[in-house]
Amino acid sequence: MNFEQLLVSINPDIYENLKRAVELGKWPDGRVLTREQRELSLQAVIAYETRHLPEEERSGYIPPKKQDGSKTPETDPNTEQPLKWN
Repeated sequence: MNFEQLLVSINPDIYENLKRAVELGKWPDGRVLTREQRELSLQAVIAYETRHLPEEERSGYIPPKKQDGSKTPETDPNTEQPLKWN
């Protein structure tokens, strides 16, 4: 199976397991990820998010600043924001 075939086979449950494994550095059964496993899992997570999630829901997303330098409601710490549960 090549990487492209692997990406097509990833479903939301697999995506969540890969994402959690990258975050914690271990598989659900407690085994530690090797460096290669972590790198490949992260690549798979990023590729899945690119295909299936809107930009603002992807890992590492930072809202853009306005061109005039003013803050957007998302980046202004003084603006109340709704609590988001992911």
